[in-house]
Amino acid sequence: MLKIIEKPRLNFWQIWNMSFGFLGIQFGFALQGGFMSRIFQTLGAEKDAIPLLWIAAPLTGLLVQPIVGYLSDRTWHPTFGRRKPFFFIGAVLSTAALFFAPYSSALWMAAGSLWILDASINISMEPFRALVADKLPDSQRSYGFVVQTLIIGIGTWVASNLPWMMTQIGIPNTAEPGIIPDSVKFAFGIGAFVLLSSILFTIFKTEEYPPEDLQIFQRENEESKGFFNGFKEIFKNIAEMPLVMKKLGLVQFFSWFAFFTMWSFATPAITEHIFKSTDTSSVAYNDAADSVGNYLGTYGLVSMFFALILAFVTSKMKINRKLVHMFSLIAGGFGFILIYYISAPWMLHICFALVGISWASILSMPYAMLSGTVNPKQMGVYMGIFNMFIVIPQIVAALGGINFLYKFLFGEEVIFTMVLAGTSLILAGLCNLLITDRGATHDV
Repeated sequence: MLKIIEKPRLNFWQIWNMSFGFLGIQFGFALQGGFMSRIFQTLGAEKDAIPLLWIAAPLTGLLVQPIVGYLSDRTWHPTFGRRKPFFFIGAVLSTAALFFAPYSSALWMAAGSLWILDASINISMEPFRALVADKLPDSQRSYGFVVQTLIIGIGTWVASNLPWMMTQIGIPNTAEPGIIPDSVKFAFGIGAFVLLSSILFTIFKTEEYPPEDLQIFQRENEESKGFFNGFKEIFKNIAEMPLVMKKLGLVQFFSWFAFFTMWSFATPAITEHIFKSTDTSSVAYNDAADSVGNYLGTYGLVSMFFALILAFVTSKMKINRKLVHMFSLIAGGFGFILIYYISAPWMLHICFALVGISWASILSMPYAMLSGTVNPKQMGVYMGIFNMFIVIPQIVAALGGINFLYKFLFGEEVIFTMVLAGTSLILAGLCNLLITDRGATHDV
């Protein structure tokens, strides 16, 4: 029986290998976030109905994430490990959903595909977050989550540009009314392949640590086994979550409300406001929608470079996570608001570059702050519970929060959704001032 007394420090490539599956996960999220609204519009959805079509995804995440985290905490197999079985199950289901999503012929089919895709990606994603805390000592937590963000940035940039790339090599980006263009279908097919292969790479290249005391681990699992005991423990963990986690939850709420707004409305807002195109079957609209994907790719590219800088810094010195996160979110907020004021499409690259800084921080700093304040034995379930603060704002947004707020606060034009996203992100940044626990704000 192997006991882990002190976790060894890992080098960059070891952390890269164990996080590489995030490349495929982000392909799934980027294609989902950048192009599902385009698919919905092509199939006849009205702009104001788009958030409601997204609601199944966060509702599923609200249930799936804590359960998967709880189950992965209780899993151990000498060959398959603790988190890797969930990587594999999620990868297989996500690959199938991603491949078939653009072949939807009706809105209910597209919404169902989104639901299955989001649930399946979450099965893989949350154990990846817990794996960083499992494998790395406290002093490397920021570094580990930043390396994950670097991989996510690469995935976001490439995946967001895939339909545009398909068009450049001659694959049509237009089709008959109600039919998804071939460029989108090819992009989703490539995304499905990358998702499965990258997660398999991590599974084969990563060795997990066993529980420190296997006999105690097995005895505790035996004593608390059962469906109702599982839910009882999850609800107990929710009730007893650390105060830092609650404060981070407020930051997460405004952050993910902003990004859900972008994913839901960036395509209709920018194609209408910047490119003056609304006919979803026209060449002009589909060219504009491809361009939106290209501009969205900028936030992935910049998040990659910002994560690279953070990776270098965090490998050499300790940082104040709270301040990094606060200023990053405020930068992204101004980026969203600037979309309303720009006069030329190329300036969208500047706007989304600022958003990319926020994205890099959102995918690393909150998890680094959280990992320093929870029991390592409950890392999976708390990572899952923490992501409730991601899905709850998405549910609020989908149930009318976006439509009500942007019209009430700013005006009827759909471009004001981007102003709303910016305002929300600035509020998220300021909420970081509530976090004062040094175990959360600094590496140990």
